[in-house]
Amino acid sequence: MDHTSLLKAKCGKSYGKLAALKNPEVEEFVARFVEHCSPDRVFVCGHSKAEEDYIRRRALETGEEILLAVKGHTAHWGGLTDQGRDTKATRLLVPDGWDLGELKTLPREEGLSEVLGYLKDSMVGREMLVLFFTLGPKDSVFSIPCVQITDSYYVAHNEVILYRPGYGTFKKLGEKAGFFRFVHSVGVLENGVSRNTDRRRVYIDLEDETVYTTNTQYGGNTIGLKKLAMRFAIQRAAREGWLCEHMFVLGVHGPKRRVTYFVGAYPSACGKTSTSMIKGETIVGDDIAYLRVVRGKVRAVNVETGLFGIIADVNSRDDPTIYKALTTPREVIFSNVLVDETNTPYWIGKDGDCPPKGRNHSGEWYPGKKDAEGNAITPSHKNARYTIGIGELDNKDRLADDPKGVEVGGYIYGGRDSDTNVPVMEALDFAHGILTMGAAIESETTAATLGQEGVRTFNPMSNIDFLSVPIGRYVKCNLDFVERARRPPKIFGTNYFIRGRDGKYLNGKDDKRVWVRWMELRVHGDVDAIKTPVGLIPRYEDLERLFKYVLGRDYSKAEYEEQFKIRTLELLAKIDRIEVIYRERVPDAPKALFKALDDQRKRIEKAREKHGDYILPAQLA
Repeated sequence: MDHTSLLKAKCGKSYGKLAALKNPEVEEFVARFVEHCSPDRVFVCGHSKAEEDYIRRRALETGEEILLAVKGHTAHWGGLTDQGRDTKATRLLVPDGWDLGELKTLPREEGLSEVLGYLKDSMVGREMLVLFFTLGPKDSVFSIPCVQITDSYYVAHNEVILYRPGYGTFKKLGEKAGFFRFVHSVGVLENGVSRNTDRRRVYIDLEDETVYTTNTQYGGNTIGLKKLAMRFAIQRAAREGWLCEHMFVLGVHGPKRRVTYFVGAYPSACGKTSTSMIKGETIVGDDIAYLRVVRGKVRAVNVETGLFGIIADVNSRDDPTIYKALTTPREVIFSNVLVDETNTPYWIGKDGDCPPKGRNHSGEWYPGKKDAEGNAITPSHKNARYTIGIGELDNKDRLADDPKGVEVGGYIYGGRDSDTNVPVMEALDFAHGILTMGAAIESETTAATLGQEGVRTFNPMSNIDFLSVPIGRYVKCNLDFVERARRPPKIFGTNYFIRGRDGKYLNGKDDKRVWVRWMELRVHGDVDAIKTPVGLIPRYEDLERLFKYVLGRDYSKAEYEEQFKIRTLELLAKIDRIEVIYRERVPDAPKALFKALDDQRKRIEKAREKHGDYILPAQLA
């Protein structure tokens, strides 16, 4: 049977939507996997309201989601073994001759043979969904069209919330649509969840820009346009001179109604979403940004139109905007939370008491329940998630969907660091920021990734898990990116996790509101700073005024000195660790990186000889 006949037979009336695109490549792609996965029928989504409502309804009818008490809210559960990004099962498929250094790769033909074997006839008895999206705003130099094939209404529902509809873009571009491709099947289901998670595979074919994923439902493994698509975008960006970054885009509101836009990279569960949602500021995006130099200015867009956020510890005090959205009528998908007998969701850290029983990712739940290894099962998973459109938030920035993007005033890099870096610091210049802050991020692992927690890991630009080019080349791309920019953005480092001698955090959760306002003032030269061996730090008098203005509280000199003292021993140890990593693991590391680290080491050692191991800001002012 030729592919047109096959598609007509399986798609029925919806075949007309494929034919209307006048793109043989799209038809051939869909036909190939209709034949390979053997669905009973195919639904081609043109992204009308009725078609997207069909996906929402089928998610409920098939049990992938359940209705909750609040209008528009639904819940989904994965199994005990499908609760995070599976980095061990994720591989870049590379042809012979490709060398990506230490990145996790697999020979292309070997990987395709394995994953296509798992996908063979995987949709028998099911409906295949074919969806069209764009990454980035439509009709923009930033935008990339995408096709998603899946047999999961839950995955499709997530993507309808998270991404801009792209059917019209495909129709407009015709054969010129150079698109990313995604193929997903949940595999064999047992009690509504993927059974064969030992055969979970997330394979990313860099040559054909196609993702294959199966035997999994967790969003980080299945929502193709999210982190999986980053591999293709990073590869394209490296070729074409732009950037795809694991960054939020935030509008910080300064004096006289001025809005300054920042992009920021933080590893998972390190304050990234909470920074993008800071009270008093506006959000463009919380996770992935494309950056380009346009007419001499660095501009950025949010790739997505929604948030797939970690829900643990979201509460009315720390996250009022998100909390309001999650507890009032609007479209929200809750994943792997506890649902009580009134169909109300509960998650770790939510306002109020935990219900005495309910249903969660383990089935029926009760306090003290344990898994097969004897570990306590928490009411909600530590990596439980919510999916919500940015348009549902009161603080959506007015330029969030601007096809031109927003002009970037500053970068922010952060991570989990208990003993080394000050809460906020400005780089000496753009190259210094890229090389000693972005390329040197270390952070403790969290529940967002399967595996051991609490291990300090190396994560340049918070993007190492998603790279598709060698690390050294990636660092060089970031370094060279602003060569055509008239005014490079300032670069800042933040650290919300510095601890005192008693082990307690020195930062309050709201303090980041002050740090971003200080950064906004620095972008425009409105306040001075103290030069240290590792960067520029705030003056006490500026922070004292900001704490009073932003948080309405006093800020003592003792707090300031403990937070902003320069910890020379720890800083030197960090340089040693980072240098060893780049020398041993990154054969193509830029020479400029080693020079920047060595220069910083010499500055620290000189200051240490003069002022001692721990240097107070006043000693450098």
